[in-house]
Amino acid sequence: MVLYWHRNRRCQPVKSEIIQELGQSDLLLPARITEGLAANDKVKVRLSVLQAAAGHARDSNARRFELGGECRAAGIDPVTMELLVNRASPSADGGMHAPGLGDLKTAIWGDVATMARAVKAGDKAAGDLALQRLSALEKALQLGSHDDVAPEQVVRLTAIADTAGDSLHQLVMDLHKLLNGLAASHAEHVIDGAHVYGLLPQDRPAIEAFMRGIAATAPLKFGHPGLTTTAARADTRLTIQNDIGETDAHVVVIAVEPDVVTVTYTDVHLIRARFFAGLFKGFAVEWSGLERKSAAGLAEDGVFFLITGRYRTANDDSRDLFLEALGASLVFLIDWNKARKVLRAWVSKNDAIHILDWAARHRCGHRGFLELGGGEFVAEAVRHAASTRIGFGEQLDRVLGRDAAIDFLKTVLRVAAEALLQGNSVRQARDRIEADLVRHLQRVDIALLAIVIRQAGLAREIGAGIAHFLDERRLHRQFDGEVLAKNARLIEEKADRIAMETRSEIARLDADRNIQRLVDQIENAIDELEQAAFIASLAPHALATELIGPLRELCSAVISGTEAAAIGIAAAAEVPEGHRVDSEDALAAVGRLIDAEHQADAAERKVTTNILSGEYDLRTSLSVVELARALERATDRLAAFGHALREHVLAELAG
Repeated sequence: MVLYWHRNRRCQPVKSEIIQELGQSDLLLPARITEGLAANDKVKVRLSVLQAAAGHARDSNARRFELGGECRAAGIDPVTMELLVNRASPSADGGMHAPGLGDLKTAIWGDVATMARAVKAGDKAAGDLALQRLSALEKALQLGSHDDVAPEQVVRLTAIADTAGDSLHQLVMDLHKLLNGLAASHAEHVIDGAHVYGLLPQDRPAIEAFMRGIAATAPLKFGHPGLTTTAARADTRLTIQNDIGETDAHVVVIAVEPDVVTVTYTDVHLIRARFFAGLFKGFAVEWSGLERKSAAGLAEDGVFFLITGRYRTANDDSRDLFLEALGASLVFLIDWNKARKVLRAWVSKNDAIHILDWAARHRCGHRGFLELGGGEFVAEAVRHAASTRIGFGEQLDRVLGRDAAIDFLKTVLRVAAEALLQGNSVRQARDRIEADLVRHLQRVDIALLAIVIRQAGLAREIGAGIAHFLDERRLHRQFDGEVLAKNARLIEEKADRIAMETRSEIARLDADRNIQRLVDQIENAIDELEQAAFIASLAPHALATELIGPLRELCSAVISGTEAAAIGIAAAAEVPEGHRVDSEDALAAVGRLIDAEHQADAAERKVTTNILSGEYDLRTSLSVVELARALERATDRLAAFGHALREHVLAELAG
């Protein structure tokens, strides 16, 4: 632990306006003391300048100006002061005149007032008394703002005391003594990076817990300013303040009392304030409603939002867990609104907030993403990996689907943070997200292939219906052919709607054209099967066994082909994952489709042979031949499907 206080050091940055607005003046005392001590340095130099000017007015041959070093140390322009002294001249009434003397008198008065207000911040009674003395001196001296001063006024300003009573110099000395006393009693400690004042020994664990949280996630700000912590003890309350980022009205003030921790959070963005409160769902925090506040100079139009949370602590452990969570959460508020707007270009508003919430809970955040380019980081990956699939300005959720787009952007935020934390190259990070984008696009293709599997299932349903119809006819059972035709027609209409929607998606997503060929061929097979069901419904009730047998073989070939199509597509969908067995399964299914087509050819010839070599009526002959041809054409379409499937698999393997 470091203990120090230096009169010339700058106090740690505190957003004084918003802290004052929140009524947390105990946090401002160290800054006020520092300001008071700095004003003491200034007023002493200015009084010395006044004396030097009076001496020059009496004797223009007096020594040259020698207060340059003192002026620079106090932060006063030495050139201006030297000109004032060198131009000082006696006035007719025995006083002196000097250009700029009025400004010097005003500055002296302001310095002493600053010292008095600083004392009042730590000792109200002493500060009020000092301000009363200053007011009395002002009335007695009547300095005015002109560039002249009477001899007796110089004496009352610079002398320690005289028979006339109090002097400004004496007041300055008294205030300096009081400020030194306050500085000693409010010396600054640094605990794990937090600048703390006037703490008691029992305050240390709470400070350490909060700073553990800060330290755990602070690397994720990647050099962005913010997260400076200040703490002070006031009566029974420890107050911790963190400036978060650079916005004047963006602070969190935490009051730690024996049984409760109170969080006061202010923000210019209403939606970010809600996000902040949502980060602590694991704690039973009682949040107030968001209040709209206004204060001049704090934000755009002076408007900001305030929310207060109270967390009742059962013991020190529960208190420290909450304080640690508070500290860890703050880095995820830096540039939050900027990240939300960038993500909003790729997904919906609510999904952008969901992604930021996920990034906070998984401790990767969004600052790394912004540091690597934000929207341009994503746009470059799109240009490299999917320029033909995702158009300029097109939202990712329209192409990938909502869940996939969210998942991809989560990966982007995680990869960006990991790259910066681990010192990896930006090129490597880009390669990783491009690969992930390709993976998601492949999943889009997989979703389209799943539709093809569904289509194969519909084709099988019609083929199985015709097979059942033939089985019932072979057993001489009643079977309503109109129901068969109606069901087939409904299935075919459903398949047509699915095919049209799929083609539209393929065109919109610029997906693999082989997928469209697969959709087209399976739809053609369904059309042939629907025609076959219609013809079957018109066939005579009594069909010879030698005709039903080969027709049933045709149905078996159709069913086998639809099953092979479904199995082949399912295996092809896994090929991008790099499993060799899946490509082998897909190509084996292609072989089964070709075999099914050959079996159907043979069965269709049997039907033709039986019809031409037998003596059947015209209705029977026509219906059976047309049924056989429709079933055989369906297997031809399935064979064409197999060729398209083979090309798709080979293209994936080549890719």
